[in-house]
Amino acid sequence: MRTLVIGDIHGALKAVKQVFERANIQPDDTLIFLGDYMDGWSDSYHTLTYLIELNQRQRCIFLRGNHDDLCCRWLQGETLTQEWVQHGGQSTMDAYQREGFKNREAHLNFLNRLDNFYIDNQNRLFIHAGFQNIHGPLREYQPLPFYWDRTLWEMALGLDKTLPKTHPHYPKRLLLFDEIYIGHTPVTRIDKQTPTQMANVWNIDTGAAFKGPLTIMDIDTKEYWQSDEAWKLYPGEAGRNSG
Repeated sequence: MRTLVIGDIHGALKAVKQVFERANIQPDDTLIFLGDYMDGWSDSYHTLTYLIELNQRQRCIFLRGNHDDLCCRWLQGETLTQEWVQHGGQSTMDAYQREGFKNREAHLNFLNRLDNFYIDNQNRLFIHAGFQNIHGPLREYQPLPFYWDRTLWEMALGLDKTLPKTHPHYPKRLLLFDEIYIGHTPVTRIDKQTPTQMANVWNIDTGAAFKGPLTIMDIDTKEYWQSDEAWKLYPGEAGRNSG
């Protein structure tokens, strides 16, 4: 029985299936998805359909990413900005139009029921982006930081590694949990393509939306598996590189 965490997918269903095969997913594995299922490669529609079906046979925890929130708002009839369209939204709109908006209500139900964060019984936090309240996500005043905030990762990146946790200046947010698992900010921005730990924060977004692979990691052993770089699975497409 493993607990596995999965990074940002961004419509790369071929990468999901490939990395699941490489990780040899078993029926008793628990899968924690860090969000951003949509916006990027051409399989956003089919990715949601696949995840909904997967949830019927596997214990899954699905977290909300900022792109999932944006897509949900679009499916509900809201007009979104051109920035969303350029940063992956166009591929999502095209995918739904190709399918004639089949299963729209089922997809909306899935997106509206996503969790903002998850804390397990070993005091490990799973969240798409971060939180700002020094007392933790349960005390956050509004949900946007859960799927938009980058300060948690930036703080972990900039932390002086020699600073002891007992020091009064040690970031209070990093003392709340034994481990924190996030996506949202690709580690390719710091020239990496593998799960990256800074302080007690693990970033599992290995850039599948752009030029990197999709990653799944065993949170107990830290063993991980990766797909091919997603762009190689979608020749002729730009993913979010078009934005």
